Amino acid sequence: MTDKVIAVLNELAARVNSSSAPAKPCAGAGCTGLTAPTFLATIASPAPPKPISYIINTHLHGDHTGGNGKMAEAGRIFGGGPGLGGSLARENAMIIAHENVLLGMSADSKKTTGQGTSLFAPSAGGLPTETFYGNEFRMNFFNGEGVVMYHQPAAHTDGDSLVFFRGSDVISAGDIFVMTSYPAIDFEHGGSIQGIIDGLNRILELAVPEYQTEGGTMIVPGHGRLADSADVAYYRDMVTIIRDRVRVAIGEGKTLEQVKAARLSKDYDTRFGRNPSWTGAMFVEAVYRSLSQKK
Repeated sequence: MTDKVIAVLNELAARVNSSSAPAKPCAGAGCTGLTAPTFLATIASPAPPKPISYIINTHLHGDHTGGNGKMAEAGRIFGGGPGLGGSLARENAMIIAHENVLLGMSADSKKTTGQGTSLFAPSAGGLPTETFYGNEFRMNFFNGEGVVMYHQPAAHTDGDSLVFFRGSDVISAGDIFVMTSYPAIDFEHGGSIQGIIDGLNRILELAVPEYQTEGGTMIVPGHGRLADSADVAYYRDMVTIIRDRVRVAIGEGKTLEQVKAARLSKDYDTRFGRNPSWTGAMFVEAVYRSLSQKK
């Protein structure tokens, strides 16, 4: 993975640019420079050898799409795009996402999710300009990379994508996998606990670990430090264990209040439940709600 990819992911975990520049190992809301103006200053010094061509949104939430407009204006694309027809040159960078991201951003401006995640009112320049509807989207070979977007349905939202940089062996996971908290489930936009687990398992299917050591495929979480397959496996196991505990409690006829009182996430709260806006109790309630939904 080039240093430039890491540097860009430091600022906005879901938008990736490939070239070369210094980097620091951090990604997501806990890092400096999350706003679009600071992001543009970061990629301008040192100046990239080429303008930004593609912006990839892993899902619709404002912390992963709020910089679309400014970054697109700073970019330029030649040709019709990744596997697409079109004009010879575009004035702005192309914004690529699953179709549900475009639908959600268009319909839900100025709303908030059940977990309090702010959705922004996108300008015309901030909406995805190219979408796909299906299991995967393959970009043309770009900057020495084969880039594949995998749609993960009904996970964090209904429009999540995993982005796999095949040459660099890097996966951008979006908010299906975060290092700083329990996974959030956005019911308003089609999220579910089983989709989260399925997404984590898919990451592990794509990733290749180093033999008996840390390393291998680099995985960029939606928030937090860079990770590898061992981090994802631990996170997947944690989510699955809590899911199973809640499912057993539901099978025993326990109410939501009884399940929350049992503190089924307590052995993981010191690591993943420190965010006051998304605690272990909130996650358990979301799991209960997800498992209780009619199929």
